[in-house]
Amino acid sequence: MQVSDLPALNACLNGAAATLLVAGWVFIKRGRREAHQRCMVGAFVMSVLFLISYVTYHVLRQQQTGSAHTKFTDPAWFRPIYLSILVTHLVGAIAIVPMVLVTLYCALRGRFEQHRSVARWTWPVWMYVSVTGVVIYLLLYHVFPQA
Repeated sequence: MQVSDLPALNACLNGAAATLLVAGWVFIKRGRREAHQRCMVGAFVMSVLFLISYVTYHVLRQQQTGSAHTKFTDPAWFRPIYLSILVTHLVGAIAIVPMVLVTLYCALRGRFEQHRSVARWTWPVWMYVSVTGVVIYLLLYHVFPQA
């Protein structure tokens, strides 16, 4: 695997996390607590693997090219839209780390009322971050490939 392969891997990990989040939501709505738990732990694992891969990519890219990030420049008319997606994604990605940890902690301690009240906020933010991660990848590498 090369450094240039990591963005696609990251998108796959985000996509897998989003899929598991949806499945986990469906399972808990149907009262299938154990299946919900497995999906949510799976989503957590996918997100941790994503974070490791994401940091690895940006460190290696910085070393290889002198720039840790791919800049979105073309088309110029779409750049503000891209940047608004990116900024909201980054804010959510920063916020979601403690949110997921608190939600997971409450579930592991059997504090299901607290877990439910925190998860009502955690799930949509986590979902947004996972889905927009895939969207950002598609925009940067497929829809409007940047040099």
